[in-house]
Amino acid sequence: MSGRTERIYGWHAVHAFLARHPARVAGLRVAERRDDPRVKALESLAKTLGVQVGRAERAELDRLLGEAVHQGVMADIAPLSPWTEDDLLTALAAAVEPLLLVLDGVQDPHNLGACLRTADACGALAVVVPRDRAAQLNPTVRKVAAGAAESTPVVAVTNLARTLKLLKEAGLWIVGADAAAPKLAQETSLTGPLALVMGAEGSGLRHLTREHCDFLVRLPQLGAVESLNVSVATGMLLYESLRQRGTRAPSRLPAGGQPSSA
Repeated sequence: MSGRTERIYGWHAVHAFLARHPARVAGLRVAERRDDPRVKALESLAKTLGVQVGRAERAELDRLLGEAVHQGVMADIAPLSPWTEDDLLTALAAAVEPLLLVLDGVQDPHNLGACLRTADACGALAVVVPRDRAAQLNPTVRKVAAGAAESTPVVAVTNLARTLKLLKEAGLWIVGADAAAPKLAQETSLTGPLALVMGAEGSGLRHLTREHCDFLVRLPQLGAVESLNVSVATGMLLYESLRQRGTRAPSRLPAGGQPSSA
């Protein structure tokens, strides 16, 4: 295997990657004294798939992964080829009623990973994030996403407002989430070609992002807490869109992971 590699860690993330993309796994390393059934099954799967398996002292894994909770399991992988803005627009041109998730400056990698996992479960075509001042794909995100980072592309864009404008021109409705919005999500159509835009932790949607939304929606809140965690709110709104769509699942990317230009 040639080219750039990245590290993923944690049993679920590594197992999901092995099961879905074994050809992109350069090697598996397991803590020296881990011999429980789950790790043995992981080693057996890797060997069956022709993936090199090695043992390492836990201190070595700690050195390589820092303070990450790696569960004594790490793999070196060839990452999914990133999508550019042009790749996204190409995929949208071939999609029917696509659903996109746009995160306006989410900074916690755990939140990005959780949002990515839910986006994958709800059939989102891709997740769009700003390139600056926002969480990007890293081993923590991949671990929390538990394999979703390998099936739902993350598109990092230089100018989010410009991208939203391009999405409008591609025929998508831009729906922003705002706790002060006049309409509830369940009172609003979240079907058809749609980009659901979520704001950053604490600050919410930026002013310029809000201006590019066609309309804003909110979730019902009956308690004293002012706002929900962004990954929780994202999950609720994505599933509301999925509920409204019924059996009409949104378009997904091809099995190869890249949009077709044909």
